[in-house]
Amino acid sequence: MMLGGSNAQLSATFYAKTCPNVSSIVRSVLKQAQGNDIWIFPKIVRLQFHDCFVNGCDASLLLNGTNSEKTAPPNLSTDGYAVIDDIKTALEKACPGVVSCADILALSAQLSVFLGGGPTWQVPLGRRDSRTAHREGIGGIPSQHDSLANLAARFKSVGLDSTDLVALSGVHTFGRAQCAAFMDRLYNFNNVSGSVDPTLNATYATTLQGQCPKGGDVTSLIDLDEQTSLTFDNKYFLNLQNRRGLLQSDQELFSTNGAETVAIVNRFASNQSQFFSSFAKAMIKMGNISPLTGSNGEVRLDCRKIN
Repeated sequence: MMLGGSNAQLSATFYAKTCPNVSSIVRSVLKQAQGNDIWIFPKIVRLQFHDCFVNGCDASLLLNGTNSEKTAPPNLSTDGYAVIDDIKTALEKACPGVVSCADILALSAQLSVFLGGGPTWQVPLGRRDSRTAHREGIGGIPSQHDSLANLAARFKSVGLDSTDLVALSGVHTFGRAQCAAFMDRLYNFNNVSGSVDPTLNATYATTLQGQCPKGGDVTSLIDLDEQTSLTFDNKYFLNLQNRRGLLQSDQELFSTNGAETVAIVNRFASNQSQFFSSFAKAMIKMGNISPLTGSNGEVRLDCRKIN
């Protein structure tokens, strides 16, 4: 398994000759998509996470079919696939059969973060696309109900350390989550009926109970960051310090006594540029998880099906 760090087979200049405008094409489709859906940037970044944590960054998440990954929990709430299709269509026009769907995910995630106000980085490219889905591997995707120890173990198993874990969790500075993802913190914490997660700010808990009432629509979407949920910034870490992290897995980074993640949260809360720099490094490492390169896999002509 190829893990984080430098991957000799991937290179930021991989398409320099074969599709030199790849980045600007992806960018223009994303900007157009944002006109139709203001939440598209966080949706796109989430797709790359959910792809890379299952058998590596191979675009297996994008495949349709009875055994697909996208129809299994926790991918049922993922979205943005049509925009990836639009990017693929534009790239097939410009450079037919050249740019893989896995690279489209990596570039789209980078540009979505940047266009949302976050950092930029050079994306190593040259991934190829899987010819099979890996539905059996979706248990590897981090869950909002994971303890900090479990989260850290999942990240470590793919070569990502505690700084990467905290930095990548910071993607929840933008986007929304369904009520279903945190209802238990409001009404049934640790399976005790009527109990509220004690790490949740009481005023915030009351606000959330108003937005996600018992017996209400569990698919209702709530901003991950109350203040700037459309902007990629470091407010997420300030929220954790104020016990206003929406998801349990987020709040535990700060509220787990003695955890090494607490100091990292404090550092990112007080210094946005440190967060941005660590996030960019972590995204490069995540993008290097087990890529298919060389003659492995293929370059799909349609991201939803194998050639």
